[in-house]
Amino acid sequence: MRILLSTRLTLRRVLLAGLCLTSSVALAQTTTTESFDSGTKTSYPVATVNLATGTWTFTDALLGADPDDHRAGAQAARLQQTGRLTMEFFLPDGASTVTIQHALFATDASSGFELWYQSQACNCTSWLRVADPVIATTLTLQTATFAVNVSGPIRFELRKVSGAAARLNLDNFTVAPFGVVPPQPTAADNQHLTMGNPSGATADVNQPTNYLLEKPQFAISYHRDRGTPNWVSWYLAPVWRGSAPRQDDFRPDNTLPAGWYQVGASSYSGSGFDRGHNCPSADRTSSVADNSATFLMSNMIPQAPNNNQRTWANLENYGRILLDQGNEIYIIMGSYGQGGTGSAGFKTTLDQGRITVPNRVWKVLVVLPMGNADVSRVSAATRIIAIDTPNDNGINSNWGQYRVSVDAIEAATGLDLLSALPLSVQQVVEAQVDNGPTQ
Repeated sequence: MRILLSTRLTLRRVLLAGLCLTSSVALAQTTTTESFDSGTKTSYPVATVNLATGTWTFTDALLGADPDDHRAGAQAARLQQTGRLTMEFFLPDGASTVTIQHALFATDASSGFELWYQSQACNCTSWLRVADPVIATTLTLQTATFAVNVSGPIRFELRKVSGAAARLNLDNFTVAPFGVVPPQPTAADNQHLTMGNPSGATADVNQPTNYLLEKPQFAISYHRDRGTPNWVSWYLAPVWRGSAPRQDDFRPDNTLPAGWYQVGASSYSGSGFDRGHNCPSADRTSSVADNSATFLMSNMIPQAPNNNQRTWANLENYGRILLDQGNEIYIIMGSYGQGGTGSAGFKTTLDQGRITVPNRVWKVLVVLPMGNADVSRVSAATRIIAIDTPNDNGINSNWGQYRVSVDAIEAATGLDLLSALPLSVQQVVEAQVDNGPTQ
């Protein structure tokens, strides 16, 4: 970035104030983490296991310490078929968020898993699913985050729901108590926030204009009052591309906090604006579940048809060309301002004022040859493409005409893009304007 650290910190404070950040609760001693490093279970048949947090029932699951078990410590849970890990005790303080690390066992095929919960208050045996399945696709541990936001005693169950005989490792199951703001995710390779969290978004219901939604497929800073994302960040590599067909199952995001308006599949109808993807469908074709996730309305903005179907589509296609040339790409897309011109003319809002039509639509792509230690490999020679376009149906189809510096987008939005990079690197790469090929 082009500004000094003191100025950066001031900007961040101003930004978070503007996004309605309220005072948050510090992490307390009641945060619970199960590392699966204690206890013994070496076979799959159902049995109870005494772990550090309490007694769990393992069904079609064991505790693995094999070299092929991808784990953070001495052991990880390993599930096969329709395996389950069930807590046989309640956590007294409820849950705001749950995180779990996941990876493929050995080199097995992809598997999906779900998080379910049971509230003691219901005095029942019913379980409720927290969110759509998470699809494990990598041989290194990745972190899935679930927004739960349930008060009172609660217990959880992890369920393997796809992959059949393919085995799945789960590790470091962490529950933050209800009302507690979890710490920021740590940047690591091949994760959607590897290059930073541009607005310091967290899964805090008291931060409704900068609410973090971490999906397996992408990360979102959601603005409840605009009914759209502030930004969406995702990682693109060959593992995310496959043969899954386009699902076209536009639908509300039911993982938004209770009481928030959920934009529906027909909320843009008759407006003259497309349901414009942030993370595009064609970037997530490794499985039906991955492609389907891109059709959540929390991933959409009202986008002028010619912007979406021509200019934006051309840039998205070019990104996949770069992927096929042996690169991996970290991508951030967002929008800002109010008022755009679609096929039916100028509008500022849709759906009785519940959805804001953005004035500008931007995108940043960090292009790296496939490799490791990605943050440390970004340099002045790294190709970084940044564009800022009008949300106007009269837009030119050549996205290259709208290239700007990352600094320019930061100045327009107040965001801190690529914040995981060292300051000395940011100062150089964020000031540059790409002039490379466009097709």
